Amino acid sequence: MQSKGNKFEWKDECATIFEQLKQLLKNNTLLKILDSDKEFVVCKDACKRGLGEALMQEGHVVCYESWKLNEHEKNYLTHDLELRVMIHALKMWRHYLLGMRFVLMSDHIGLRYLFDQSNMNVRKDRWLSMINEFDFEIRYIKGKENRVTYALSRRIYVNHITAMNSHGTVS
Repeated sequence: MQSKGNKFEWKDECATIFEQLKQLLKNNTLLKILDSDKEFVVCKDACKRGLGEALMQEGHVVCYESWKLNEHEKNYLTHDLELRVMIHALKMWRHYLLGMRFVLMSDHIGLRYLFDQSNMNVRKDRWLSMINEFDFEIRYIKGKENRVTYALSRRIYVNHITAMNSHGTVS
């Protein structure tokens, strides 16, 4: 990441990674066409750098999104960040997910106990009322296994270019 006052250097490693990324975008089908009859899987990840989410079917990415945190969100606790990205994913793909049973994959094990909490702030209470509209199961996934959204939330493509094999599936 470049900071103010530091000169950017384009190194050989940057050129190699850039070429790999261009080849992946040109030659591989990274996204799959959605099939409303098949099960949806929502994968999400949050960190202090950003949030990322992917809608998947049969191990293929159907659509994805990532964004940087705003100043207000940078003050959220980890649990609240994880909820924030979950809410955004549900809103983003509401038209696909509402009325369907789906799986939500999270590397934040605390979300499994989401509905057992007693003391919630107004924001969490509002989010939970929105979440209750959906029919889903939360499954825990180790952070390192959550490659697609891990790369999206951290915007570090260097180590995650190989997360997609030649068929666009998660390896």
